[in-house]
Amino acid sequence: MKDKYFLPYQKKWLTDKSRIKIWEKSRRIGATYVQSFEDVTDCLSRKVPRVYFSSADITAAEEYIQYCKTWVSVYKAVAEYSEEIVILAEKDIKTFKIRFANGTHITALSSNPKGFRSKGGKVVLDEFAWHENANELWKAAKPAITWGYPLRILSTHHGKQSLFYNFCEKVKNKELPWSIHTVDIYQAVNDGLVDKIKGHPTNTLERSQWLQEEKTSCANTLVWSEEYECHAVDEATAFFTFELIEKNTKKGILSDLKEYDDLYAGLDIARTGDKTVLYVISKENNIKTTRHITVCRGMPFMEQYKKISDILKKNKIHRLCVDATGLGMQLAEMLQQRFGRYMVECCTMTNPFKEEITNVIYTSMEDNSFILPDSDTVKNAFHSIKKIITASGNIRFDSQRNSEGHADEYWAAALSNYAASRPSRMPKIHNRKKKKNKIWEGYQ
Repeated sequence: MKDKYFLPYQKKWLTDKSRIKIWEKSRRIGATYVQSFEDVTDCLSRKVPRVYFSSADITAAEEYIQYCKTWVSVYKAVAEYSEEIVILAEKDIKTFKIRFANGTHITALSSNPKGFRSKGGKVVLDEFAWHENANELWKAAKPAITWGYPLRILSTHHGKQSLFYNFCEKVKNKELPWSIHTVDIYQAVNDGLVDKIKGHPTNTLERSQWLQEEKTSCANTLVWSEEYECHAVDEATAFFTFELIEKNTKKGILSDLKEYDDLYAGLDIARTGDKTVLYVISKENNIKTTRHITVCRGMPFMEQYKKISDILKKNKIHRLCVDATGLGMQLAEMLQQRFGRYMVECCTMTNPFKEEITNVIYTSMEDNSFILPDSDTVKNAFHSIKKIITASGNIRFDSQRNSEGHADEYWAAALSNYAASRPSRMPKIHNRKKKKNKIWEGYQ
């Protein structure tokens, strides 16, 4: 039955028999659909006496019950469906129920935490990040599984302040002994989601076009990132909001550097883990536009030096600001020795200097004078920058390190903007003409 109705990532969820499972997921990939199958199966096999399901709103609870009724029909099970309204002192709690002939039942509740009081059985918390009062819901729901019943938590992300994000991070860091499944839209598509949607096998081009259409229709990086890519976005603490980033984004601006005479660059250096990024911009009428990005990851310094030197040698880059902090010092000094200190400036990335270059590029973006490429990697690097006030009252700009690095594209871009904001060129040397001594004129 599993092979007939479910995709690989759904079957993986069903196969996992952990007592507590959490699903970090993309929207509309059939997570609630497969969860309803698990719940009906558990009731019909009497694995659990009852299931309590709660989603962010009552319409989602009703949709879940419709899924359950589908599986009841598939199993040809005897079941009764009812709709009940329970009146509480503060608020109505609407529930949908399916009762089975064997005495078990499934109850889909509204999101009111009080609905879980005095209940015991399997608990399913759907779209948990989007519950209005997730902490109170968790407080009421968790004791319901005390006697060894299963617990399922499924959700897309809704910022980094949510309890769901906190749970995901703790499971990933081995602080909670739960099972976690992460399925973004890319994995879902690879596992056959588009085939399911279109009703026929699709090829690579069709799947790629479908993804691009979905992404374009979002019209917002934040929506695509959270709802489809499983990235929790903390817009409230981001120094560069997605609104500001999108306002400064333009497609088709990366091009051959030989086309431009007024180029400036920034170089953020790393050896392992993070990336070395060379970020080159052109400047015209005070508008700075991204033209080229070179990324080196896990590459020995000498190879990085040769690659970057080749770009500098072949193009008219007037000034390069280089991160000369720590490991970067060696590569920065090598570049300065080869191209001269008038072209290459070694920068120490202290907190005051980071604050200075961040404020400069922020001002440029407010004026729409620093244009970014339409690249998720670049946009996410900018968005990851946080303004942190230390205990001593000092300002620090930083980002959380992840699989993409440590905002490497951002720091390289900020250095390139800094280079263009205060260019210093090789001074021109003029030969001084010798003056004739007129004292001896007329004498032999």
